[in-house]
This record gives sequence, structure tokens and C-alpha cells, in this order.
Amino acid sequence: MIRWRDWWRRRPRPFRLLKRYLPATLFARSMLIMMTPVVLAQGIATFIFYDRHWDTMTQRLAMGVAGEIALVIDQLGRDPDAAARAETLSMAARTTDILISFNPGEMLPTTPPRPRTALEDTLANALDERVRRPWRINANIAHKWIEIRVQLPDGVLSVLSPERRLYSFTSYLFIIWMLGSSLVLFSIATLFMRNQIRPIRRLAVAADAFGKGRDISDFRPEGAAEVRQAAHAFLVMRERIRRQISQRTEMLAGVSHDLRTPLTRMKLQLAMMPDMQEVEELKADVAEMQVMIDGYLSFARGAGDEQPQPVDLGALLEEVAANARREGTALSLDLGPATEDEVVLPLRPNGLRRCIANLVGNAKRYGRHVWLSLAMGETMVEIIVDDDGPGIPPDQREGVFRPFHRLEPSRNQSTGGVGLGLTIARDVARRHGGDVLLRDSPKGGLRAVVRLPL
Repeated sequence: MIRWRDWWRRRPRPFRLLKRYLPATLFARSMLIMMTPVVLAQGIATFIFYDRHWDTMTQRLAMGVAGEIALVIDQLGRDPDAAARAETLSMAARTTDILISFNPGEMLPTTPPRPRTALEDTLANALDERVRRPWRINANIAHKWIEIRVQLPDGVLSVLSPERRLYSFTSYLFIIWMLGSSLVLFSIATLFMRNQIRPIRRLAVAADAFGKGRDISDFRPEGAAEVRQAAHAFLVMRERIRRQISQRTEMLAGVSHDLRTPLTRMKLQLAMMPDMQEVEELKADVAEMQVMIDGYLSFARGAGDEQPQPVDLGALLEEVAANARREGTALSLDLGPATEDEVVLPLRPNGLRRCIANLVGNAKRYGRHVWLSLAMGETMVEIIVDDDGPGIPPDQREGVFRPFHRLEPSRNQSTGGVGLGLTIARDVARRHGGDVLLRDSPKGGLRAVVRLPL
């Protein structure tokens, strides 16, 4: 026996196409689920109404008009002279609510009738059954009037019948009632669903803001029980993540700080020793350990408790560029649209400054010139760092973001640092809800792109 879940995974192509065209939002899907049964019920009711009520009533009314015409024709056949016929036509006009006149010597055209409407078809069937004479129907004789002409042996009987004698006007009332009730139901459902969807949207906004490192202190669980449960789980998860980040930061900062004390004693002891090759090697090792500890502290500070604040991104890039130039970096800065309009975002300025400085430092280490630019998108802003160095092979670009990973196998600080620069940069960018990507640079080297959400 095939289970429903297995069948749905291997569902036929029409079902997959149907899923592609279904609404994407929860609000639209909920409205579709609620309104589809209503529309189907009203459609079935309308079909039954027209198939039973309207068709039956129209047929009966048409039969009534055709019967009256047949009665007048039979009476005209019994009248002995013109005066009696005139009296019969006058009596029919008074009692049947139709206008009847007789045109002696006239003949109906031999051309077949034009295509008829559903009402004319019903009336034609009634005339064939009751009158059983040649006839013609003209529905355009006058507004809300229909002309029926019947061929008699000595002339043509012309009958003018109002439309209300041929079909029931309650069909319009029924349609208006169906449309009005559908509109009322749709409005009530829309109002109800908006109130139910609003807490879910607030939860999504809070989760997105938390992912971008922004403050969500005003968020509180609300809505249905399931939505409140999800919101409560989100708040618990937020506190756990904050606690883990705080514990990691405190641990790294504490370890790095504690290591400074023995390193300081070792520096003092080495400074008091005579100049020897072994002493110089020890001094180099101590200096390398000092650089590594500084890297650990930078990594810890990258995940610190700095709060976001409105920051002019263009001004921050100008500051980073100026610091890099003071350190001897050949750097070109292109702010693009930021030179005309300020790009102000809620950012952690110290963390982002450290992120960009690390990328610029890496570019300076491996290239002769660095290009720093800013590109605006619809939903993202990109900070681009290009260099003309050797670049990084595509299959190794993701690995360089791992802590302490270095493409240069030696531990020489002058050729590659401690392997935390890109790790810190990506960590800072992701805490802002963005990322750091590595690509080929049009300048010939490596391009590092910091993507931040607007």
C-alpha cells in the first residue's frame, strides 16, 4: 500500500504545476482555503437555481404566452366577420397584458430566423408546441418588448409581449444576493486573517532583525496559541545565543589577558640576557605569541556587546581608507552614490571598521595596490575590496574563513598572520545580517565583498 507522503513526493506533473501557481504567502493561501468552499457552494447553488428555477419558470411563462396566442388564434378562426375579430383582439389586449394586431394579406418572410438567445429558444419551443404555425421572433422591436409574428391563412398576427411576461426577474435579485454575500464574507475573512497573520509577520521581522544584530526589545508574544509558542521559543533561543556569545567572548578575552602576564615576564627576562642567537630566536617566538594573543583579543572583541547605532557608511569607509594610507597602503577609494547621498545604516561601527580594516590589510599584504569601493543594490549594500595580488584558488576560498587557517603553511607572521583576519571579518558581517564573499577581481587579484542588508 502506497502511503500518502510517498505518493506526494512522486506526484504527477499536473500537481507540481499546480503547486507552482499557488499563492506564496500564508495570507493568500489562508484566504484561498477559506473562500474556495464558499465559491464552490455558491457556484453549485447558482447552477441549481438556473437549471431548476430559472429554466422552469421561463419555460412556464413562455408556455403561458404561447397558450394565450393559440387561444386568440382559435377564437379568430371562429369569428364570422371583421367586427368580431376586432372585438376578440380588444378583449385579448384587456385581459392578457399583451398587444395583438392583425395584418390581413401580409406574409412572413421566407428567410430562416436568425440565431436565437436562450430566452428565444424557450419561447420558440413553446410556440411550436402550442401554436403550431409559422412564426418569427424579433427581440429588438423595442426596449423590454418582444414581437411575435404568426402566419395565419389570410394574414399575419402581430403580438407584442413585455419581457416580464417571459422570464422571472428574481434571477437578478439572486445574483445580486450571491455577489453581495460573497463580498461580505470576503471582507470579514480578510479582516480576520489579517489579524491572525500580523503576529506571524512581527515574529518574522523580529527574527530578521535579530539575525542582523539589531535591537528587538519591544517584541512580545501575541496572537494564537501556536504563534505565541513559536514566539516564546524564539525568545528563549535568542537568550541562549546571547549567552553563548557572551561566554565565548569572556573566555577568549580572559585567556588572552592571562597569557599576557607570563609573556611580559619572558620579555623582561630576555631583555636582561646577553645578545645571543638563541636569545634572538626566543624573542622572535615571544613576539609571535604576542601577535597571536592580539589576534585572539580582536576575535573576542568582534563578538562583543557593542550595540548598533546609525552610522554613515561613506564616512566610515573614508576613515578606514585614511588609516590605511597613513600606514603606507596604496589605496583608491570610490564611494559611488554615497558621495551624493548619505548611506546611513544601523551598524556596530567598531566591529565593521575592524572587518573592513582586516580585508584591506589582507589585500595590502598580498598586492601592491588596494581598491575600496561601495555599491548600492535594492536590498543590499556591498563594500568591495580589490587587490592586484595572486588571489586565492576558488576551491580554497571557503576554507580561509576557518579560524587559524592559513594558505601559507609556515607560521611566519610577516607572510600571513595568525589566520583570524577573514574569520573576524565574516563573523562581524554575519552579526550584521550579511556575509563576506571572495571572488575574482577585475584588477587581477582577489575581490572581497562585504554584503550588508539595507
